[in-house]
Amino acid sequence: MTIHSLTARRIWDSRGRPTVEVEVTNEDGSSGIGIAPAGASRGTREAVELRDGDARFGGLDVQQALRGIEREIAPALLGRDAADQAGIDATLIALDGTPNKSRLGGNALVATSLAVLHAAAAQAHQPLWRHLAQGRPVRLPLPQVQIFGGGAHAGRRVDIQDFMVIATGARSFAEAMEMTAEVYRAAGALMQERGALSGVADEGGWWPNFARNEDALDTLVAAIEKAGYVPGEQVAIALDIAASEFGHGGRYRLALENQEMDSNAFAERLLRWVDRYPIVSIEDPLAEDDEAGLVAFTRAVGHRLQVVGDDYLVTNATRVREAARLGACNCVLIKPNQAGTVTETLAALRAAQELGYGTIVSARSGETEDVAIVHLATGWNAGQLKVGSFARSERMAKWNEGIRLETRPEAPSGFAGRTALARGR
Repeated sequence: MTIHSLTARRIWDSRGRPTVEVEVTNEDGSSGIGIAPAGASRGTREAVELRDGDARFGGLDVQQALRGIEREIAPALLGRDAADQAGIDATLIALDGTPNKSRLGGNALVATSLAVLHAAAAQAHQPLWRHLAQGRPVRLPLPQVQIFGGGAHAGRRVDIQDFMVIATGARSFAEAMEMTAEVYRAAGALMQERGALSGVADEGGWWPNFARNEDALDTLVAAIEKAGYVPGEQVAIALDIAASEFGHGGRYRLALENQEMDSNAFAERLLRWVDRYPIVSIEDPLAEDDEAGLVAFTRAVGHRLQVVGDDYLVTNATRVREAARLGACNCVLIKPNQAGTVTETLAALRAAQELGYGTIVSARSGETEDVAIVHLATGWNAGQLKVGSFARSERMAKWNEGIRLETRPEAPSGFAGRTALARGR
């Protein structure tokens, strides 16, 4: 069965910004839709969005990307078999012809690639996760959920980008959601009691109103306790430092505390946090240009901690293998729009799994109602899922999809739970 039509349209993401949606329809009438998300903090090596750069919507319109799909991508894909994901993605990469997807745009390519994937699953009359699993037993992922948003997600009110919780004591996806809901509510109540409640950030986490970065960690521990859980045993902390946002050339500047330090001093501060707080995962602890710092930090934490590479690894299989050779990180954040196509995304995830690294499929700060990443995390048996917070419909659509998958008659074979966390493998 071949692709009969391919339609591209401009829709709007969770920040009210233009993004690209592609709909692929097969000859039998089955179809799939793919939508490109957009990040706020981005690695310099990730696929580049194509934006118009003119006066409309602050330069963020996507008419050029839509024209590229209409004039080049659609003609090349019509008549192709949607089930040939690798072949179609290779065609997309060749059509673009640049190393960073900048000519046609990473947003155009990832929306098209995801639409083809959905269309293939629909053609096979299978839910997307099952189509991806290809008969292998897979488990629902362990969620990482933002409680406080910071960094580029919250006007840089605090330096650290994400203060998250992981329900390490949960025995099911639904229970992880229940536990997270209680912690989220408790954190909001604590902020309100202190007169520090200022709404929510980009991804739905409580807007930070702290004098020090450590204040957010103290409040998070208090929220876990207020919700009735034991910190570190039932609910643990995960951080996305997003250090590339404030670290360059081996120097790190914390604006909130008006401090500047070198790589070693900043790593030592993070290690003190690990000793003091129930932290089980730290993403991008050092900047993407501080490879030596990342290697040293990974060695320093040993088997105690999951060290996640995002800006440094940019969902790239080659970079994952090089990081493993050097001993940098032990877990990889997987973002389809960072790679540009489904095939490249899967290659990075498989490389990580083969090397014994943990994997986390992740949303972006600019999201939509698309729930594809829940199916990717499940069908590829990634083990972990990072969507944002426990608020805003573009986030809850994804968390709720996980609950649906768990409760349907033909459900995945289990829940990954705390065993999915990488520990210096």
